[in-house]
Amino acid sequence: MRVLIASSIAPQAMDDLAREHELVLAVGASEHELAEAIAGSHALVFRSGVDISAGVLDRADSLRLVIRAGSGYDNIDLARLATMKLRVVRIPGPGATAVAELAFAMMLSLARNLQWADREWRAGHWVKSQANGRLLTGRVLGIVGAGNIGRRTGALGSAWGMDVLGCVERPNSTIDRALAADGIRCTTFDDVISNSDFVSVHVPLQESTRNLIDADAIASMRRGSILVNLSRGGVVDETALRDALLSGHLAGAGLDVHAHEGDGRISPLADLEQVVLTPHIGASTLDSQAEIGRLIVECLRHPVPDDELLPGLPANFTVI
Repeated sequence: MRVLIASSIAPQAMDDLAREHELVLAVGASEHELAEAIAGSHALVFRSGVDISAGVLDRADSLRLVIRAGSGYDNIDLARLATMKLRVVRIPGPGATAVAELAFAMMLSLARNLQWADREWRAGHWVKSQANGRLLTGRVLGIVGAGNIGRRTGALGSAWGMDVLGCVERPNSTIDRALAADGIRCTTFDDVISNSDFVSVHVPLQESTRNLIDADAIASMRRGSILVNLSRGGVVDETALRDALLSGHLAGAGLDVHAHEGDGRISPLADLEQVVLTPHIGASTLDSQAEIGRLIVECLRHPVPDDELLPGLPANFTVI
């Protein structure tokens, strides 16, 4: 099988794939280069950070399998994908645990002012009497998007002794019970936003969620609360967030995803001390990527008969 690798994956997975398939490497390729590379390819493997546009998919004359090595699918043209007879596989599980842990790491760092305390002590300043943080235990954690990743984040919060609220786009009694089993009370978006000390955002980027956390939503948050975003950059209005941090309405923010990402980009929050910024590394642990790589290899080892190929709609994605 000819496999187009459009994003970097675990080295062991690359070695295993190279022994069994013809690999076409296009990591960091332009749209034109991806379009050239996908012609004649039978499978496509990609992560975030690469755009699989309609123009690229138009050249996919032999494509039968698309593997999204992660959870989001905002970087592939779903409308064009829906017209193609393909098997589309997402692998969200291993990365979800890593993202949830990073969300908690950000909340802890912000609550205890770890970056500031570290910097001051490195400079020889013993700021013990000034480094007054706050507990997570006993606080309210709000999960915006209590799906695969959000639910794991909420479960960590519940285990930590937090009161956890969560919201989903389409709530029902089955979801309510599943979240309750992890210590998460399912409620409305407005309730989550306005009644939480920490708000952790975990929604896909789509038209209904673009700028979901806008100036009005931020204004309704508790004064002194903390916002972390590990979903997609377009979900949070960074200008409104900056204003809220400068005014003191919000005590801090942690962002792993940004409106503009990549080398040479500078976040509009970069000069603020009460902000933690990371370069979209939520799922980037050695453990998670090794497991994702293993699942990619397994998926490619089991070709799908033509009569079992699915139209590429999000609802029909196979998840492993």
